Amino acid sequence: MKAIMVMFDSLNRKYLECYGGGFAKTPNFKRLADRCVTFDNCYAGSLPCMPARRELHTGRYNFLHRSWGPMEPFDLSMPEILDENGIHTHLVSDHTHYWEDGGGTYHTRYSTWEGVRGQEGDPWKGIVGEIEDVNPNLIQHDGYRGKLYRQDNINRTFMQEESKHPQVQTFQLGLEFMERNRHKDNWFLQIETFDPHEPFFSFERFKKLYADEYQGPRFDWPDYAPVHQTKEEINHARYEYAALLSMCDEQLGKVLDKMDEYDMWQDTMLIVNTDHGYLLGDHGYWAKNYMPLYQEIVHLPLFIYDPRCGKHGERRQALVQTIDIPETLLGFFKVDIPDRMKGFDLCETIDMDKKVRDTALFGIHGAHVCITDGNYVYMRAPISEENKPLYEYTWMPTHMAGFFEKRELENARMVSGGKFTGELPIPQIPAECYISAYQYGNLLFDLKKDPQQENSIENSEREMYFVNEMRKLMEYEDAPKEQYERLGI
Repeated sequence: MKAIMVMFDSLNRKYLECYGGGFAKTPNFKRLADRCVTFDNCYAGSLPCMPARRELHTGRYNFLHRSWGPMEPFDLSMPEILDENGIHTHLVSDHTHYWEDGGGTYHTRYSTWEGVRGQEGDPWKGIVGEIEDVNPNLIQHDGYRGKLYRQDNINRTFMQEESKHPQVQTFQLGLEFMERNRHKDNWFLQIETFDPHEPFFSFERFKKLYADEYQGPRFDWPDYAPVHQTKEEINHARYEYAALLSMCDEQLGKVLDKMDEYDMWQDTMLIVNTDHGYLLGDHGYWAKNYMPLYQEIVHLPLFIYDPRCGKHGERRQALVQTIDIPETLLGFFKVDIPDRMKGFDLCETIDMDKKVRDTALFGIHGAHVCITDGNYVYMRAPISEENKPLYEYTWMPTHMAGFFEKRELENARMVSGGKFTGELPIPQIPAECYISAYQYGNLLFDLKKDPQQENSIENSEREMYFVNEMRKLMEYEDAPKEQYERLGI
């Protein structure tokens, strides 16, 4: 048996034709839906990028215990478990966060891996001194953002041909692995591209698919901020995203072509997924992370083909999450699933839409703790503006691109890790959150009556139900006790 996971970053399901999107041109995603089971109620768990990837390895939520960071010494890792059981695991990725301090222990869990450089502000090609920005962004940036922007301008000069684009190279390496190992058994391939994550860098033939008449300066990298741009600028950014998505669609089609060519549908599981979505002016925001976690960010596309049942062209309504993917892969390869994993093997859900959970948690460390049953979403805010108490629990004190600062570590203390760490003691580090969830308060949305989440409703009975369910799930996940105090539950 073999398995392939094609993973995208920041994939908004509303832009896919198979999820009702009529804007972006994604014929291969439609083709994918015809060959797979399509999930209508898949939700993120921990956000953003690396927290979601920790879930793909560990099968449990990240956000209740820690923010962004590497794998921990006590963490279980799905690809590592597969490798220990004779399944060769191979990662091909251009996801730049794997090569930073806060992600540096993920790719090394695979049997083998290949990394492609150049996405976003990846410190890749070195040019000393000033550079000429002949087509500047609408927004100029200082500090860390400005550094990323400068490096991205440099990187782009080295990928003016499609064959040099990191996404294209990533898929090509994945296709080469498929070609090289098509007659072999017992392997898992993860083809993971950073796209369609910002910046939305694609090529003219994809841009021509869209009727964009915008003539202003380059605007393919919206800031993480409220929308203040004109309607023309907003639409242009959406066109740029759609163009990059169409480029992703083309590469996905090559994977499907290869599976068709070698009739891999007989013995190969295919999973196509994403870590989270993206706001493109929806709700008055760009991007993710600092606003309430609207459906565009957390309600995810998911496609799975399982050769054991062969179901395809069907849809599933069961409520599933990212934490279910590692268990599903372990189950597929007949590897025992550790008790510490908290997701579910979706084998029977793929086959017959078996229900695996009533409710699901999702969130960002220190922000709202959110829960959904697929019909409603409830977002629980901290009860005080100070958002205390809040701690990080980690043996790996790194943020995205650097170590914890001395001031963050000065008041750290060693505590019992409990079930979450396998009884290993762990540093407890006072934490802050860059998101002010308190300002938004508690939010409750009826997704059936208000799918655009325009109006939070008052319903004390429904809110109490979700508070009780939230408490149960937090207990099941061995959440730190101060989280209950922070949320007032």
